[in-house]
Amino acid sequence: MSLLELSGVTGGYGPVTVLRGIDLTVDEGEVVVVLGANGAGKTTTLRAITGEIATRGQVLLDGRPLARSPEKAARAGVGHVPQGRGTFGDLTTLENLQLGAINRRDGEVQRDIDRWFEVFPRLSERRDQAAGSMSGGEQQMLAIARAMMLRPRLLLLDEPSLGLAPLITRDLFARLGELNREEGLTILVVEQNANLALDIGHRGYVLETGEIVASGPSSQLRDDDAIRKAYLGF
Repeated sequence: MSLLELSGVTGGYGPVTVLRGIDLTVDEGEVVVVLGANGAGKTTTLRAITGEIATRGQVLLDGRPLARSPEKAARAGVGHVPQGRGTFGDLTTLENLQLGAINRRDGEVQRDIDRWFEVFPRLSERRDQAAGSMSGGEQQMLAIARAMMLRPRLLLLDEPSLGLAPLITRDLFARLGELNREEGLTILVVEQNANLALDIGHRGYVLETGEIVASGPSSQLRDDDAIRKAYLGF
């Protein structure tokens, strides 16, 4: 059984329909990539999963309907790093991490904070610095670490490379790949940098105007000349 399953999901904003019958699955331990041009519906797909928009169709986590609100989705084990990172700029790095664990009731929060400072050493150096004063790359690391403080079963990432320098982007994706390989973290990532995303992804979906037009193993999508030229930009 898939960890996440979308079946016939349709949704949008007010009278505007963006998604048109999305069928998508993510298995436990997979990295699945959603690719497509601006306006294809990639961000809206993630918002449909977390219940930020009204939808029709099924969104299942572990075979059960996922609660239709971001707060309930988080409690169910879905971590979401939105486009633009979503860090709390007036709070310090440490305070952002503590906020990520606000719903936890175990005694291991500090241990997890120490762990993410080890995974992202730059965050340890900035622990008492306001998040809004850090670089884009540092804020993206913080956004991911804060989401991981939830100990999610599924991590949703929306354009993690947006606004980052190429070297920082490569390092960030390398870290994400390590988290998947070494800890079995399940990731659904929306990304315009198709090459980097497919490098760490097991499978991918290509969206066009709210519909899935291609899907398959990452290697298959990368090697298909027609798909690469039409949708992936390389």
